[in-house]
Amino acid sequence: MLNTITHGSATDQPPLLIVHGLFGSARNWGVIAKRLSDERQVIAVDQRNHGDSPWNDLHGYEDMAADIAEVIEANGGQADLLGHSMGGKASMVLALTRPELVKRLIVADVAPVAYGHTQMQHIEAMRAVDLDAIEKRSDASAQLARHVPDPTLQAFFTQSLDLREKRWKLNLDVLAAEMPKILGFPDIDGQFDGPTLFLSGAESDYVLPEYRERIRALFPESRFAKIPGAGHWLHAEKPREFEAAGRAYLNAA
Repeated sequence: MLNTITHGSATDQPPLLIVHGLFGSARNWGVIAKRLSDERQVIAVDQRNHGDSPWNDLHGYEDMAADIAEVIEANGGQADLLGHSMGGKASMVLALTRPELVKRLIVADVAPVAYGHTQMQHIEAMRAVDLDAIEKRSDASAQLARHVPDPTLQAFFTQSLDLREKRWKLNLDVLAAEMPKILGFPDIDGQFDGPTLFLSGAESDYVLPEYRERIRALFPESRFAKIPGAGHWLHAEKPREFEAAGRAYLNAA
């Protein structure tokens, strides 16, 4: 089963399961998960080929959804689900194919559509790091800076470094091979009738107005909200605002 980090104790509410995006991990969500755990148990997962979870040659959304289902079934059989980017797509696929497992859904800055951009440049940047020369994370950041000028992204990527073993906790080869699946979205005829929030960064272009017809066809109870001043990494850029929006929705839905 996926590696998980649990915050707080079980309550009369279903647990909140947090599913990170590409190159992320459960640890990335530690502050938000801990703060939200004052009202409900929060379980953050490492997705396959990330963090301390098992590596696998397959990295499609049906595979990731099955992983999440296994965690929910081991923790009471139903959960609220919060997924960002790739994790948002995996969460949507689970809600569409196993709706009985999901009570409420929050999709952070992604839509159920195929995207034309790629993340291969970041994989190549991480592959280019001379891991034998790394003693601390700042050493890796300095090397990444040649290809990734954004210090926030440098810090984000280096959280997935195992300094002791001098290795990435990311299965870069499989993520590269499966990138078309990651950028796409499976053709699903299902529908999730539960409460759904599409929470986006106001400065992001991942959830465009022209996607709303497709979103509403799959998630008829969907609502939309934006966090001012935030881009795609809205939970990292505006953590307090993200937490407040998620808490308000979960308590009201």
